Amino acid sequence: MAIPAMELSSPSSTLRLHRTHQAYLLTNYLLIGGASSCIFLTLSLRLLPSPCGLLLISLHSLTAIAAASSASGASSLPLSDRSHAAHTSAAALTAIFQGAVALLAFTRSPDFLTELRSYVKEEDGVAILKMVGGLSAAVFCLEWVALVLAFALRFQATGEEDQCYSTTKQGRGHKPWEF
Repeated sequence: MAIPAMELSSPSSTLRLHRTHQAYLLTNYLLIGGASSCIFLTLSLRLLPSPCGLLLISLHSLTAIAAASSASGASSLPLSDRSHAAHTSAAALTAIFQGAVALLAFTRSPDFLTELRSYVKEEDGVAILKMVGGLSAAVFCLEWVALVLAFALRFQATGEEDQCYSTTKQGRGHKPWEF
């Protein structure tokens, strides 16, 4: 998702690329904040002895780690196709699981709470679980926004790279229809 270092063709494309990059970073920072808030809310349910609780905490941790690595990698060297595909598929899977957690938290809170084996009173646990569900829904939406912005960054960088390549080829007398 990183932007390759190259000469861009016009100031408007540079501005558009810069704004897309800033929106991408902001989305990743919001993802880190939402996922870490989900971690602390989930920990307040006292779920550590439960395997489902550990999986829920690890899902939120994985989301925060992926967003942090994506935000730090956005300003470094460009990603290879293989690492880009791995990051995209991991982000899509965490988004799907975050959506599933939000759906379970909103529709079946008492059943979900008993499955998690929480030691908190049921009324308090349901309220905390609904907050986790709301944050998970926000993380779900932010994850998809980050994926769209990452695609836009990759597409713009590839388009600029192809444009720079075609102008250098044409500058040497290469015709676009020749192989």
